[in-house]
Amino acid sequence: MLAGVFEKVGSLAIQEKEVPTLKSELDVKIKVLAASICGTDVHILSDPPGHPATTGVIQGHEYMGEVVEIGKEVKNVNVGDRVIVDPTTTCGSCHYCQIGKPNMCENSSTLGIFLDGGWASYSVVPSKNLFKISKEIAPEIAVLAEPLSCVIHGSERVNVQPGDSVVIVGAGPMGQLFTQVLKAAGATKVICADFSDYRLDYAKKSGATHVINPKNKDLIKAVREITEVGADVVVDCVGALFDQCMSLVRHGGQILLVGMNEHANPQIKQYDLTKNEITVKGTYIQNYDFPKVVKVLESNLLNLESLITHKISLDKISEGIDTMRKGEAIKIIVYPE
Repeated sequence: MLAGVFEKVGSLAIQEKEVPTLKSELDVKIKVLAASICGTDVHILSDPPGHPATTGVIQGHEYMGEVVEIGKEVKNVNVGDRVIVDPTTTCGSCHYCQIGKPNMCENSSTLGIFLDGGWASYSVVPSKNLFKISKEIAPEIAVLAEPLSCVIHGSERVNVQPGDSVVIVGAGPMGQLFTQVLKAAGATKVICADFSDYRLDYAKKSGATHVINPKNKDLIKAVREITEVGADVVVDCVGALFDQCMSLVRHGGQILLVGMNEHANPQIKQYDLTKNEITVKGTYIQNYDFPKVVKVLESNLLNLESLITHKISLDKISEGIDTMRKGEAIKIIVYPE
């Protein structure tokens, strides 16, 4: 089978690989029906890399498929089931797993980053990482389950209430999903900020009530005009704008840090955090949120179709990555066959 392999720093290669086999009685083999390109994939393939990964691994951690083979001890899925994939493997026995925080697992790994993932025709996945989903949900929608799980987890961390105002900094794929989820949660003023008018146009489709390009308009002034005192919640989907978020949130408000940029080191004035009683929360992947994701996807609550800008075959994936790098796409769906 053909697979998209992280060959070396800054380089992805389409290689011929053996179809994987079950290694455990709790393993499941799936035929990959659709995968996606995540911003993390782009960071992995940067030079220098913006995210660690294992050289030689089959990339792709956002994917879904159909079960074609199961181990003898598998109970939760059957051959023929349509499934979404939680790519994070956890040990179940470390301190964090035992206190119900598996997203903090000390021994975790990730399919498509450190272990072989979904940019291939077939993938072998631990059964506990698979969740059944209705075949009525199109593969290109179901494949968004992984980023949506991260957004649902983050949204629960700030608990947006009906009538709240929200600023989302960064209108990439995660920013678009936060826009849709927080709007569905009841936020009445949803302000998206980005330097890309292309992305801001999609933010409008996602339900943003206001879009601001800081190149054309003073962001802090605009947010104050819309909200009077600053936003109830500010979400940084970029991973480098904590200091700017401090100027956008109201006193007593919340900042949610979503994006991850290992090289960013903004200066923060701790005095302002204390004096203005600002609550700051980080959010990392998800925590038992995939069953909720299945319900959301099967309810057709969100307008996820509007986020799909490109559909490509696996052999065109390098072109897709370049398109993502240029900021000319929101979600690119990859079909292995």
